[in-house]
Amino acid sequence: MKNIKPSLEKIVPEFGSSLYYEAFSKEKSNKTPIWHYHPEIEIVYVNGGTGKRQIGSHMSYYRNGALMLIGSNLPHCGFTDGMTGNSSETIIQMLPDFLGNSFFDIPEMRSIKKLLEQAKKGIVFHGDTKRRIGASIESLKDLPSFEKLIGMLQVLREMEKTKDYTILNAEGFVVETALQDNNRINVIFNFVQQEFSRPISLDEIAEIVGMSVPGFCRYFKKITGKTFTQFVNEYRLVHAAKLLHEKQTSITDICYESGFSNFSHFNKLFKQFTGKTPSMYRNELKYMIS
Repeated sequence: MKNIKPSLEKIVPEFGSSLYYEAFSKEKSNKTPIWHYHPEIEIVYVNGGTGKRQIGSHMSYYRNGALMLIGSNLPHCGFTDGMTGNSSETIIQMLPDFLGNSFFDIPEMRSIKKLLEQAKKGIVFHGDTKRRIGASIESLKDLPSFEKLIGMLQVLREMEKTKDYTILNAEGFVVETALQDNNRINVIFNFVQQEFSRPISLDEIAEIVGMSVPGFCRYFKKITGKTFTQFVNEYRLVHAAKLLHEKQTSITDICYESGFSNFSHFNKLFKQFTGKTPSMYRNELKYMIS
């Protein structure tokens, strides 16, 4: 089994800047997608392509790129890989107090402060808003530090003004402030990411994090709002949705490759999760824009 140690990512802004900005391309790809967390707030824009979106206990499949605002210490996974097909990926990261402890308390910034509070649950932006703000993010790449800072605040302002967004964990994903809890949930998420294609028993995952089965079940439901079985199945379903888009193999093969052992059960869960059967989902993919 691969290493499932949680990753506390260390982020160092460039010299003379209070925020971290980096653009990835096909020639310079992002890191291996593992579950990680960091105290910095993060903006991620994926220009084009399709992939998995895994933020907190939320899992979904995106098409035609993605724009996300991720709050401090909210565990998430990398959003691109060799199969994503995006033209670029840009990230901006900054500490919540990077402009001082009270900057966002001034009247002009209170609406952005509210946006950053909502970001603790993860936010995704849609449609033309996603592409318009994404283009603004990309335009910051070669600006000097001061202009980049002003541009980033304008990006936050545009995010705050739009209604074309979804709060991902509206029903609640809460990472406890204690480092032990951050580590524990990341161990669980990394384990699921690496082992979802085979059966995972409650006994096995509870032992990995040093808990009894009943204690683990209570803990996981409190943190994510979901049962562990529901969480694993949703991970498998998102993976299946990705495969339905990217591979022309049979739906039966995709069912088993995604970790399901019963085809009728897979069909039922997939329809509950997406509103469509796997075959309908595959047939409609080319007409759908998100």
